[in-house]
Amino acid sequence: MWIITGIIINYLIGSIPTAYIFGMVLKGIDIRRYGSGNVGATNALRVLGKGVGITVLALDIVKGFLPLLLMGDFFALRSGLNPQITYILLGVSCICGHNWTIFLQFKGGKGIATTLGMLLALAVKIQGLGLVIGLVVLVWLAFFLICRIVSLSSIIAAVSLPLLMILLHQQPIMIIAGTLLCVFTIYRHKSNIQRLIEGKEARIRFK
Repeated sequence: MWIITGIIINYLIGSIPTAYIFGMVLKGIDIRRYGSGNVGATNALRVLGKGVGITVLALDIVKGFLPLLLMGDFFALRSGLNPQITYILLGVSCICGHNWTIFLQFKGGKGIATTLGMLLALAVKIQGLGLVIGLVVLVWLAFFLICRIVSLSSIIAAVSLPLLMILLHQQPIMIIAGTLLCVFTIYRHKSNIQRLIEGKEARIRFK
């Protein structure tokens, strides 16, 4: 029951629709009706502006970071599960909450920022993982600076995650988790992949 409780709590925290809330409070609009229709930081950046977009990005990262950092050991101890398995279950629950939020008829964002938050929390708790996460972030930044396409950068960074885990000799459970997160990310970007193939995916342009 302890791990189930932890999963539910993390799912509900992840379900907080940050971009939707900012859209309603600041401009009185449903962000799902504008831009890409996605409830995430990239669409918030396009629709609500740079400042709001960066704020949404930071809060979505925090959603994945703080719950795992503060509650991971608590639920691991009480559930009796392997701590790393507990961390992964709680983190994925938070990502699922962001992607399929109960507050918006189970329609949410793509989960990249919240996944990053989860990985950063894991890097704090698991020795040697910080280098992997740092390199994944650098991969994302490098491709974003080249192409200015968030979705493509996210997909490439997701693919690099399990590969870097293998190259840097991470534990098997973390390699499996990294592979699942990679597949998860690619699946959530199906529509983006189709637009990339058609050459219609939007680029981020900064003045």
